[in-house]
Amino acid sequence: MSQRVKLEVCVDSVAGLEQAAACGVDRIELCQGLDLGGLTPSFAMMRYAASLHVPTFALIRPRPGDFVYTAREIDVMIDDIHAARHVGIAGVVLGALNEDHSLNREALHALLDHCAGLGRTLHRGFDLTPDLFAAAEAAVELGFDRILTSGGAPTAMQGARTIAELARRTAGLISIMPGGGIRSDNVAWALKTDHIEEVHASCTKAPIDASPQGGFDFVAPTRSTDVIALTSLLSALQGS
Repeated sequence: MSQRVKLEVCVDSVAGLEQAAACGVDRIELCQGLDLGGLTPSFAMMRYAASLHVPTFALIRPRPGDFVYTAREIDVMIDDIHAARHVGIAGVVLGALNEDHSLNREALHALLDHCAGLGRTLHRGFDLTPDLFAAAEAAVELGFDRILTSGGAPTAMQGARTIAELARRTAGLISIMPGGGIRSDNVAWALKTDHIEEVHASCTKAPIDASPQGGFDFVAPTRSTDVIALTSLLSALQGS
């Protein structure tokens, strides 16, 4: 490859934002509740992220669970997109599916109509679609810039062949960004795959159980950004 493969890191805390920015990542995906698969971050978190001068994309996901949204949920997502733009966020990460797990083109079109001037990533709801190649074509038609995908498998390593084929078929039309279990010790395959220009990782430590505070169950097991894992992955990408 002629240039270094870029790294996007997903974070859900002030500490994670600051660590990712200090390590020099290329882009941040900001969310809250990584243990829930990621939810829309707060307005204040988006505003702080925008002040760090690292391109940051906000996840637009109003609740945990599936990606089949009601009309009212779509309205909430549209408001969150406007909030992201207001604070100066570089882009958004979103997705919406029909009951059969195909892309909900109508909902996505409505959402993307409000994304002028913002980068647009289709999230891993894409991996649930029954035909990844048809969904990739639809993503191109809808105007997404990239697709975050593990190739329809639990991890990007397991879906590597499908990711490579997606990247080949969509070269020059949309970026295919592998994500799902990406680490410094397993990213080599992505660096050798044609048309892969960026990868996505969370670089988190294993969940830490916390003791109840004063007898109240306020504290749940949490993940935090692992600076060692993050810097190791960045180092691995330097040679790409």
